[in-house]
Amino acid sequence: MALPPGKGSELKRLIQQQLQKMDVHGRIREVLAETIREELAPEHQQLSMEDLIKALRQRGIIDDVMKELKFVTDVNGKERTSSPKPSTHFADREPPVLKKTNIDPTRRYLYLQVLGGKAFLEHLQEPDPLPGQICSTFTLCLHFRNQRFRTKPVPCACEPDFHDGFLLEVHKESLGDGSKMVDATTMLSVCDPVHMVLIRTDTFGETTLVASYFLEWRSVLAAENGITNIAVELLGVGTESKVSVGVLNIRLEMYPPLSKTLSPEITNTQFTLERQKIAEKERLFLVYAKQWWREYLQIRPTHNSRLVKIFAQDENGVNRPVCSYIRPLRAGRLLDTPRQAARFVSVLGYERAPVIGGGGGKQEQWCTLLAFICRNKGDCEDHANLLCSLLLGYGLEAFVCVGTKAKGVSHTWVMTCGTDGTITFWESLTGHRYIHRPINPDDPPIVEQPKPLYPYRTIGCVFNHQKFYGNCQPSDAVEDLGLSTVWDDHLSYLLSPALAAYELERATGISAGNEEFQDAVRRAVPDGHTFKGFPIHFVYRNARRAFATCLRSPFCEEIICCRGDQVRLAVRVRVFAYPESACAVWIMFACKYRCVL
Repeated sequence: MALPPGKGSELKRLIQQQLQKMDVHGRIREVLAETIREELAPEHQQLSMEDLIKALRQRGIIDDVMKELKFVTDVNGKERTSSPKPSTHFADREPPVLKKTNIDPTRRYLYLQVLGGKAFLEHLQEPDPLPGQICSTFTLCLHFRNQRFRTKPVPCACEPDFHDGFLLEVHKESLGDGSKMVDATTMLSVCDPVHMVLIRTDTFGETTLVASYFLEWRSVLAAENGITNIAVELLGVGTESKVSVGVLNIRLEMYPPLSKTLSPEITNTQFTLERQKIAEKERLFLVYAKQWWREYLQIRPTHNSRLVKIFAQDENGVNRPVCSYIRPLRAGRLLDTPRQAARFVSVLGYERAPVIGGGGGKQEQWCTLLAFICRNKGDCEDHANLLCSLLLGYGLEAFVCVGTKAKGVSHTWVMTCGTDGTITFWESLTGHRYIHRPINPDDPPIVEQPKPLYPYRTIGCVFNHQKFYGNCQPSDAVEDLGLSTVWDDHLSYLLSPALAAYELERATGISAGNEEFQDAVRRAVPDGHTFKGFPIHFVYRNARRAFATCLRSPFCEEIICCRGDQVRLAVRVRVFAYPESACAVWIMFACKYRCVL
């Protein structure tokens, strides 16, 4: 592997310092004198290079030098990741802990160096910290294709002294290509950016999210000599997302160096096509979301007041679909069970997004997973998104729920659906689990229904990385399934003329009175509602037997089990007496409802 410019001379300087430190020259002179005095025969007048190296190796001097000269890794300057191969962190300064580094020669790496910052004007007046003085620090966190790193903390200043480098492994994801070194054309199709998050830690250990930036690294594929320097302007977060925070100097380099670089025209064309494709996807999704929302409001106008969250702003003030905040996340061997994952999420700090000014309003800010984890605290939405992602990684069917809890306070939590239909609520802020026990509409009134133990009151929508559902039930209460039976006395009374007309037709063969009945029903059923009626005839007066017979009819069952909005049921019975205790019994079931399907 070729060394980058400037590294060769630096390597020579380090080797020379180490040789002087070990007094290798003096030890070589001693071995040379001893070899000439003891081992050479009198007839030999010259000492060959091979003889000298053999003597040095026999006395262990070469081995001692090779043990002291080795590449190092600063294990305190980066965060451990779940990557199967450890990535290398080079530091120009002597690190406190030295460790050997494993680099796969068959892989391609992006060497990213952070070479200081400038224009952090918020810290313009801060004096330089004295030796040993505790001060506020900056830490830069990076994420690239399931690899995470972080710099050493540096004092907050107008020009923070960042000097760290990271090897980011660039590999193929297709089956069978994981061990092959990728070329420039293949890397051009790797559109994953390097996500950088800047965190400030004050003297009390409190962390603040300063900036979040997505770095496009593929410009190095067209750079001359395979090296490019970029000045990255960082913008603030939340309400300050349009305000510049500072500038970072970034240096990008490919290892091993590319045998053939791409032309700038090719990379620029690729970037333009990707931006156009992303813009078209966003446009189509927005059109679909608007149509979905119109249809949702057509079901019931009161849906407009429900907590149906389709888009949410991230830390950079960008509106993103809420489903994009969720992705199945595997914790490797760090978390063994879903309940342990819930405990982990609950111990992360809770803090609402800061609001500038009064009014008591809540600033909307859904953080990306990296920003939330690096900051180590966030709002309930951040906790719920992380917990849902972890539960999906464990193979559970998990959803984020958006609704309210006591006193109408908006809240977000997690729900899992079991294969047996069991619904479990997970409170991401405390790690508590609640089994949802639904009301059974078939139970008689004397049976006591279970009381909910969870604090949730209403639910507006649920979503994960693939699905989004809006609550379209008549009530958005969590414990109310909308299955209560409501009888309409007026509609029941209007059924009497129909029963009389049916008996008259059976006795005389003449149909009369249906016009008045139909007109009365039209007036009783509002626009947009549907009326269904089912008459049935018996020649006995046993009510239990008659009702059992009615339930065997699919038409009667359809009316009794009617589902819809504003469902009203009606029933009317008419007994016509004849001599010798004979009778004709007519029963009519009816319903009116507004269809929501």
